[in-house]
Amino acid sequence: MPWWLASDVLAQASKSKPPSDEQRYEACMTMARRDANTAFDQALTWQDQGGGAPARHCAAVALVALKQYKQGAERLEQLAQELKNPEQELLRVGLLAQAGQAWLLLGDTARANAVQSAALKLVPQDPELWIDRGQTLATAKNYKEAVADFDQAIKLDPERADAFLFRASARRFLENFAGARQDVDRALKLRPTDPDALVERGIIKRLTGDDAGAREDWLAVIKAHPDSPAALAAQSNLEKMDVKQ
Repeated sequence: MPWWLASDVLAQASKSKPPSDEQRYEACMTMARRDANTAFDQALTWQDQGGGAPARHCAAVALVALKQYKQGAERLEQLAQELKNPEQELLRVGLLAQAGQAWLLLGDTARANAVQSAALKLVPQDPELWIDRGQTLATAKNYKEAVADFDQAIKLDPERADAFLFRASARRFLENFAGARQDVDRALKLRPTDPDALVERGIIKRLTGDDAGAREDWLAVIKAHPDSPAALAAQSNLEKMDVKQ
Protein backbone atom coordinates (compact mmCIF):
# COMPACT_ATOMS: atom_id res chain seq x y z
CA MET A 1 0.00 0.00 0.00
CA PRO A 2 1.41 3.46 -0.86
CA TRP A 3 2.88 5.39 2.05
CA TRP A 4 0.30 8.15 1.70
CA LEU A 5 -2.61 5.79 2.29
CA ALA A 6 -0.97 4.51 5.45
CA SER A 7 -1.97 7.68 7.32
CA ASP A 8 -4.41 7.36 10.18
CA VAL A 9 -6.38 10.25 8.74
CA LEU A 10 -7.01 8.50 5.46
CA ALA A 11 -7.57 5.20 7.20
CA GLN A 12 -10.34 6.79 9.22
CA ALA A 13 -11.75 8.49 6.15
CA SER A 14 -11.86 5.22 4.25
CA LYS A 15 -14.42 3.87 6.73
CA SER A 16 -17.02 6.15 5.20
CA LYS A 17 -15.84 5.75 1.61
CA PRO A 18 -15.96 2.81 -0.76
CA PRO A 19 -12.96 0.43 -0.77
CA SER A 20 -12.18 1.51 -4.32
CA ASP A 21 -10.65 4.77 -3.06
CA GLU A 22 -7.33 3.06 -2.47
CA GLN A 23 -7.36 1.57 -5.95
CA ARG A 24 -8.30 4.95 -7.38
CA TYR A 25 -5.33 6.56 -5.67
CA GLU A 26 -2.94 3.88 -6.88
CA ALA A 27 -4.28 4.21 -10.41
CA CYS A 28 -3.92 7.99 -10.33
CA MET A 29 -0.33 7.84 -9.10
CA THR A 30 0.54 5.24 -11.73
CA MET A 31 -1.04 7.43 -14.39
CA ALA A 32 0.98 10.42 -13.14
CA ARG A 33 4.13 8.56 -14.16
CA ARG A 34 2.76 7.47 -17.53
CA ASP A 35 0.50 10.32 -18.65
CA ALA A 36 0.71 13.30 -16.31
CA ASN A 37 -1.89 15.36 -18.18
CA THR A 38 -4.51 12.65 -17.85
CA ALA A 39 -3.57 12.06 -14.22
CA PHE A 40 -3.96 15.75 -13.40
CA ASP A 41 -7.40 15.88 -14.98
CA GLN A 42 -8.46 12.73 -13.17
CA ALA A 43 -7.15 14.06 -9.87
CA LEU A 44 -9.12 17.30 -10.25
CA THR A 45 -12.29 15.38 -11.04
CA TRP A 46 -11.71 13.12 -8.06
CA GLN A 47 -11.04 16.13 -5.85
CA ASP A 48 -14.39 17.66 -6.88
CA GLN A 49 -16.01 14.36 -5.93
CA GLY A 50 -14.53 14.46 -2.44
CA GLY A 51 -11.21 12.74 -3.07
CA GLY A 52 -9.55 14.86 -0.40
CA ALA A 53 -5.85 14.68 0.36
CA PRO A 54 -5.07 11.67 -1.89
CA ALA A 55 -6.58 13.42 -4.91
CA ARG A 56 -4.68 16.62 -4.10
CA HIS A 57 -1.45 14.69 -3.70
CA CYS A 58 -1.87 13.00 -7.06
CA ALA A 59 -2.58 16.37 -8.69
CA ALA A 60 0.60 17.83 -7.18
CA VAL A 61 2.73 14.90 -8.32
CA ALA A 62 1.24 15.18 -11.82
CA LEU A 63 2.16 18.88 -11.93
CA VAL A 64 5.76 18.05 -11.06
CA ALA A 65 5.79 15.41 -13.81
CA LEU A 66 4.51 18.10 -16.18
CA LYS A 67 7.49 20.26 -15.15
CA GLN A 68 5.17 22.70 -13.41
CA TYR A 69 7.59 22.56 -10.52
CA LYS A 70 6.52 25.70 -8.67
CA GLN A 71 2.83 24.82 -8.63
CA GLY A 72 3.51 21.22 -7.69
CA ALA A 73 5.94 22.14 -4.91
CA GLU A 74 3.56 24.69 -3.45
CA ARG A 75 0.75 22.14 -3.35
CA LEU A 76 2.98 19.55 -1.72
CA GLU A 77 4.08 22.04 0.92
CA GLN A 78 0.47 23.03 1.59
CA LEU A 79 -0.49 19.41 2.13
CA ALA A 80 2.45 18.95 4.50
CA GLN A 81 1.43 21.99 6.52
CA GLU A 82 -2.05 20.59 6.99
CA LEU A 83 -0.72 17.46 8.70
CA LYS A 84 -0.58 18.55 12.32
CA ASN A 85 -0.93 15.35 14.32
CA PRO A 86 2.26 13.69 15.63
CA GLU A 87 1.25 10.36 14.10
CA GLN A 88 1.31 12.03 10.67
CA GLU A 89 4.97 13.03 10.97
CA LEU A 90 6.36 10.54 8.46
CA LEU A 91 3.72 11.51 5.92
CA ARG A 92 4.61 15.14 6.38
CA VAL A 93 8.28 14.34 5.87
CA GLY A 94 7.51 12.49 2.65
CA LEU A 95 5.61 15.46 1.27
CA LEU A 96 8.37 17.88 2.27
CA ALA A 97 10.94 15.65 0.58
CA GLN A 98 8.92 15.64 -2.63
CA ALA A 99 8.48 19.41 -2.44
CA GLY A 100 12.23 19.84 -1.96
CA GLN A 101 12.95 17.79 -5.05
CA ALA A 102 10.48 19.88 -7.04
CA TRP A 103 12.07 23.14 -5.90
CA LEU A 104 15.49 21.78 -6.84
CA LEU A 105 14.21 20.83 -10.29
CA LEU A 106 12.99 24.42 -10.63
CA GLY A 107 16.46 25.66 -9.69
CA ASP A 108 15.33 27.34 -6.47
CA THR A 109 18.04 25.95 -4.19
CA ALA A 110 17.17 28.27 -1.31
CA ARG A 111 13.57 27.05 -1.16
CA ALA A 112 14.66 23.45 -1.62
CA ASN A 113 17.15 23.81 1.23
CA ALA A 114 14.52 25.30 3.53
CA VAL A 115 12.02 22.51 2.89
CA GLN A 116 14.63 19.76 3.18
CA SER A 117 15.96 21.26 6.40
CA ALA A 118 12.44 21.22 7.83
CA ALA A 119 12.16 17.54 6.94
CA LEU A 120 15.51 16.78 8.57
CA LYS A 121 14.39 18.41 11.81
CA LEU A 122 11.54 15.93 11.93
CA VAL A 123 13.49 12.80 10.90
CA PRO A 124 17.26 13.38 11.24
CA GLN A 125 17.99 9.65 11.06
CA ASP A 126 16.92 9.29 7.43
CA PRO A 127 19.97 9.13 5.11
CA GLU A 128 17.83 9.90 2.07
CA LEU A 129 17.01 13.33 3.46
CA TRP A 130 20.69 14.11 4.07
CA ILE A 131 21.49 13.06 0.50
CA ASP A 132 18.70 15.23 -0.88
CA ARG A 133 19.88 18.32 0.95
CA GLY A 134 23.49 17.54 0.09
CA GLN A 135 22.60 17.56 -3.58
CA THR A 136 20.85 20.89 -3.14
CA LEU A 137 23.89 22.36 -1.40
CA ALA A 138 26.20 21.03 -4.12
CA THR A 139 23.96 22.53 -6.81
CA ALA A 140 24.27 25.86 -5.01
CA LYS A 141 28.08 25.33 -5.01
CA ASN A 142 28.17 25.08 -1.22
CA TYR A 143 30.48 22.11 -1.45
CA LYS A 144 31.79 22.05 2.12
CA GLU A 145 28.25 21.98 3.49
CA ALA A 146 27.33 19.34 0.93
CA VAL A 147 30.21 17.12 2.05
CA ALA A 148 29.00 17.45 5.65
CA ASP A 149 25.51 16.26 4.64
CA PHE A 150 26.89 13.32 2.68
CA ASP A 151 29.04 12.49 5.72
CA GLN A 152 25.87 12.20 7.78
CA ALA A 153 24.18 10.01 5.18
CA ILE A 154 27.17 7.66 5.06
CA LYS A 155 27.29 7.42 8.85
CA LEU A 156 23.63 6.40 8.84
CA ASP A 157 24.02 3.96 5.93
CA PRO A 158 27.58 3.01 4.92
CA GLU A 159 26.25 1.02 1.96
CA ARG A 160 24.84 4.00 0.08
CA ALA A 161 26.90 4.06 -3.11
CA ASP A 162 25.14 7.23 -4.27
CA ALA A 163 26.22 9.10 -1.13
CA PHE A 164 29.87 8.16 -1.78
CA LEU A 165 29.53 9.23 -5.40
CA PHE A 166 27.98 12.59 -4.56
CA ARG A 167 30.62 13.21 -1.90
CA ALA A 168 33.33 12.35 -4.42
CA SER A 169 32.01 15.01 -6.77
CA ALA A 170 31.78 17.62 -4.02
CA ARG A 171 35.30 16.82 -2.85
CA ARG A 172 36.55 17.10 -6.42
CA PHE A 173 35.18 20.64 -6.63
CA LEU A 174 37.02 21.36 -3.38
CA GLU A 175 40.18 19.99 -5.08
CA ASN A 176 40.42 17.20 -2.52
CA PHE A 177 41.31 14.73 -5.23
CA ALA A 178 42.61 12.03 -2.89
CA GLY A 179 39.38 12.04 -0.90
CA ALA A 180 37.33 12.16 -4.07
CA ARG A 181 39.15 9.15 -5.48
CA GLN A 182 38.63 7.18 -2.26
CA ASP A 183 34.91 7.95 -2.39
CA VAL A 184 34.40 7.05 -6.03
CA ASP A 185 36.34 3.83 -5.57
CA ARG A 186 34.07 2.97 -2.64
CA ALA A 187 31.02 3.74 -4.78
CA LEU A 188 32.31 1.42 -7.50
CA LYS A 189 33.04 -1.30 -4.98
CA LEU A 190 29.38 -1.16 -4.00
CA ARG A 191 28.18 -0.78 -7.62
CA PRO A 192 30.97 -2.00 -9.92
CA THR A 193 29.32 -1.03 -13.21
CA ASP A 194 27.68 2.23 -12.19
CA PRO A 195 28.10 4.51 -15.25
CA ASP A 196 27.94 7.78 -13.31
CA ALA A 197 30.64 6.58 -10.94
CA LEU A 198 32.84 5.59 -13.89
CA VAL A 199 32.38 9.04 -15.44
CA GLU A 200 33.29 10.67 -12.13
CA ARG A 201 36.35 8.47 -11.70
CA GLY A 202 37.45 9.36 -15.22
CA ILE A 203 37.19 13.06 -14.39
CA ILE A 204 39.24 12.59 -11.22
CA LYS A 205 41.86 10.59 -13.14
CA ARG A 206 42.05 13.30 -15.79
CA LEU A 207 42.52 16.02 -13.17
CA THR A 208 45.31 14.04 -11.51
CA GLY A 209 47.20 13.41 -14.75
CA ASP A 210 46.02 9.90 -15.62
CA ASP A 211 44.67 10.58 -19.12
CA ALA A 212 44.89 6.94 -20.18
CA GLY A 213 42.91 5.81 -17.16
CA ALA A 214 40.31 8.50 -17.75
CA ARG A 215 39.91 7.43 -21.36
CA GLU A 216 39.51 3.81 -20.29
CA ASP A 217 36.70 4.66 -17.86
CA TRP A 218 34.84 6.89 -20.30
CA LEU A 219 35.08 4.40 -23.16
CA ALA A 220 33.76 1.69 -20.85
CA VAL A 221 30.68 3.83 -20.12
CA ILE A 222 30.05 4.51 -23.81
CA LYS A 223 30.37 0.82 -24.66
CA ALA A 224 28.18 -0.49 -21.83
CA HIS A 225 25.57 2.30 -21.72
CA PRO A 226 25.61 3.91 -25.19
CA ASP A 227 22.27 5.70 -24.95
CA SER A 228 22.56 6.95 -21.38
CA PRO A 229 23.16 10.49 -20.09
CA ALA A 230 26.38 9.12 -18.58
CA ALA A 231 27.56 8.13 -22.06
CA LEU A 232 26.92 11.65 -23.30
CA ALA A 233 28.95 13.03 -20.40
CA ALA A 234 31.74 10.54 -21.11
CA GLN A 235 31.81 11.46 -24.80
CA SER A 236 31.89 15.17 -23.95
CA ASN A 237 34.82 14.66 -21.59
CA LEU A 238 36.68 12.62 -24.18
CA GLU A 239 36.24 15.33 -26.78
CA LYS A 240 37.40 18.04 -24.38
CA MET A 241 40.47 16.03 -23.47
CA ASP A 242 41.35 15.34 -27.11
CA VAL A 243 40.87 18.96 -28.15
CA LYS A 244 43.04 20.17 -25.28
CA GLN A 245 45.74 17.68 -26.20
